[in-house]
Amino acid sequence: MAVYATLEQLEREVARLTVQEQLRLVTRIVERLSLTLLERDMQQPSDADELLALCDAAAEMWNGTFDAVQDIRQVRQKRDEQIWPVR
Repeated sequence: MAVYATLEQLEREVARLTVQEQLRLVTRIVERLSLTLLERDMQQPSDADELLALCDAAAEMWNGTFDAVQDIRQVRQKRDEQIWPVR
């Protein structure tokens, strides 16, 4: 059976460590969390990836040719022309 400590109990234990040991502990925790966050970010698709996948899926449903990247470029270009008209 696993024994779990509360945060307060852990803080009391950490306070007993030397400053150098506490710094080593913090370093290990940060390294572990950084790796965990990096792995999570690599596994989760970005918003742009999700949008492109949805566009591709829509094209398949309509049995047409569809270039999501080109269409997004065109939308951006039209928006830019509206914001900064050519004089």
